[in-house]
Amino acid sequence: MIFYRGKIENKDVVYLASGIGKTNASRGTTILIEKFLPELIINFGVAGAYPLSGLRIGGIAVAEKETYGDEGLFLQDGFHTLEIMGIPLLKRTRKEYFNEFSLGKKLVERAVKSSSYQKKDIRSGNFVTVSTCSGTKKRAIELKRRFDAICENMEGAAVAHICAIYGIPMLEIRGISNIVQDRDIKKWDLKLASENCQRVVINFLKSCS
Repeated sequence: MIFYRGKIENKDVVYLASGIGKTNASRGTTILIEKFLPELIINFGVAGAYPLSGLRIGGIAVAEKETYGDEGLFLQDGFHTLEIMGIPLLKRTRKEYFNEFSLGKKLVERAVKSSSYQKKDIRSGNFVTVSTCSGTKKRAIELKRRFDAICENMEGAAVAHICAIYGIPMLEIRGISNIVQDRDIKKWDLKLASENCQRVVINFLKSCS
């Protein structure tokens, strides 16, 4: 893994492209925290928005909560989160974490407020982290309803998990590259999503004292 050190808007930053998936994200986040002791982790990239989320391609999503979408138990009546097993992923300062990791409300509000985008182009809400990306509209609607989520990704909950272990605040910002439906990558715009997300991250850094 390659870590880049520098300054953005007079802020000391360390940048890492962790790679796809929960394991790569967990490894990168752990090394970053152990080696550089950051005050804040900003996890940013692209995501697929769920239908009826109010998001569109090129829009921005900010996570209020990250949820592991696959960890749990599947019974005859369907999927259940880890609470049904009674085994938390993490215990810290008397708090038990199962599938969900809430993120700092003030950080979310600042990220939304500092964006130069109109309100219709940026939205905060719950994110779902999956190991298998949804490639059908049916699956997207199922996950949206189950977790009351606005979009899905493959890393965020793992980063939030590691940050919770170390007590490091985390902000997650994602550019919307596609609407999750029956898979058709011709409708995607990864470039637009990435560029818009980058602008919002820089605007956020400008707003930090």
